[in-house]
Amino acid sequence: MYCGFPFKSDTSCIELTCAFFFTGCTCTEGPQQFPAVQIDAGQGNVVMTDSNNHAYFLLGSQWYKMGSLNLKHVSVGPAGIWGVDLNNRVYKYVAGSFVFANGDLQQVDAGGDGQVVGVTNTFTIHCLKSTIASAYRKQSPLSWTTLPGLLMYFSCSTNYGCWGVNSAQNIFFTEVTPSTCDISGWTHVEGAAVKVEIETDGSVFVVTKDGDVFQREGIDSSTPQGTSWTHLPMPSRISHVSYDHGNLWVVTDYGTILKCVC
Repeated sequence: MYCGFPFKSDTSCIELTCAFFFTGCTCTEGPQQFPAVQIDAGQGNVVMTDSNNHAYFLLGSQWYKMGSLNLKHVSVGPAGIWGVDLNNRVYKYVAGSFVFANGDLQQVDAGGDGQVVGVTNTFTIHCLKSTIASAYRKQSPLSWTTLPGLLMYFSCSTNYGCWGVNSAQNIFFTEVTPSTCDISGWTHVEGAAVKVEIETDGSVFVVTKDGDVFQREGIDSSTPQGTSWTHLPMPSRISHVSYDHGNLWVVTDYGTILKCVC
């Protein structure tokens, strides 16, 4: 049986283990929950949403549905698991179910040093202080801090700041103080992208409007914004990526999941 990209609609080869080798990356098929839409990895955990707006958690090689709430975006990190529903309402996963956590976001990120950040459908940027986000257990109301600027996607790490992209596909870097949500100001970074993800170790990946993936090079404590971009060839157009513990999790625009080592 042939196993390649894009997969045929019957997904008959998804259960096979196939390896794809590209310059700088080795990709294999990850556990499938077809068709996948968005994926996020952090602290050894992986979550995702599918085209039916169901949220899943990866245990071993199997995806397990996380309740019945319809979510379009989920994120996992030091502040726990957070999600956004179809009406842009924000939830935190507590004791086996998603609990309404106040807020109005279209994208949420829990990868920071305890703080949670996200953006609205009007591109305003918001931050939930680490002391509030990490301890939240069904209290109300939550008080979000509005950050200056406009972004359509925003992602933070524990040690190397936060990255965002705006509606003009411009890329920006900033540092956020977790306990106060104060920021250092925005630094424009060369390049163009529609999504950006930064992980705990400072690794930064972007997805372009054409479905290409680039990794930021030269990131360290003295140069957290890095120095250059490296293109990572992929077997198909890519819609979403996330990186954790040396693994790049990739969702193709067809809805298949790849697990890559780059």
